[in-house]
Amino acid sequence: MNTHDLAEILNAGSEAMLGRKLSAFESDQMLAYLALLQRWNAAYNLTAIRDPLEMVTRHVLDSLSILPWVKNGPVLDAGAGAGLPGVPLAILRPDLQFTLLDSAGKKARFLRQVKRELGLDNIQPLQARLETHLPAQPYQVIISRAFSSLQDFATASRQLMSDNTRLLAMKGRDPAHERKDLPGWIKVDSVQELVVPGLQEQRHLVIMSLTQ
Repeated sequence: MNTHDLAEILNAGSEAMLGRKLSAFESDQMLAYLALLQRWNAAYNLTAIRDPLEMVTRHVLDSLSILPWVKNGPVLDAGAGAGLPGVPLAILRPDLQFTLLDSAGKKARFLRQVKRELGLDNIQPLQARLETHLPAQPYQVIISRAFSSLQDFATASRQLMSDNTRLLAMKGRDPAHERKDLPGWIKVDSVQELVVPGLQEQRHLVIMSLTQ
């Protein structure tokens, strides 16, 4: 599938989810990111998904599905991996600062290359563990896409939060059983059902904050 076809699918998905198509610059940035990911995958196996069409759906559109809830910054992508959802979100929100945190050196190196090649001055790749990360100021939004449980995510993020911080946990099925195990100092504000065009699987976003 050529880049024009991928751009069409990307734009159709963006319009369905966000109510607008991507600008030419945003579309080019997304496709450049995916091309770089494909090149690095050959040597570093950053993601199991190799098909470009699947990458558009499962990587980019899946990441952009939570954009309406990323309203302010700074933003932390906790366990960013290959930059998902942080890089697609940063492309559409150049006004916000994103820290892309991952403990794996090869993934941090890849993200630094993404920053250089795409000129994304609003991302800061960082190799560290979430539990030991000590930023200069609390984050307004902390996102997880691959944490094992809501309890683990909340506990690891506790020292990074203020009263204004929102935790955004990206999940497949609604993790109702996990919500029962949350500590008393954290509360679930809402659970949003997400619809990702082209993806025939359940997606949910669990939004949490400190108990007042």
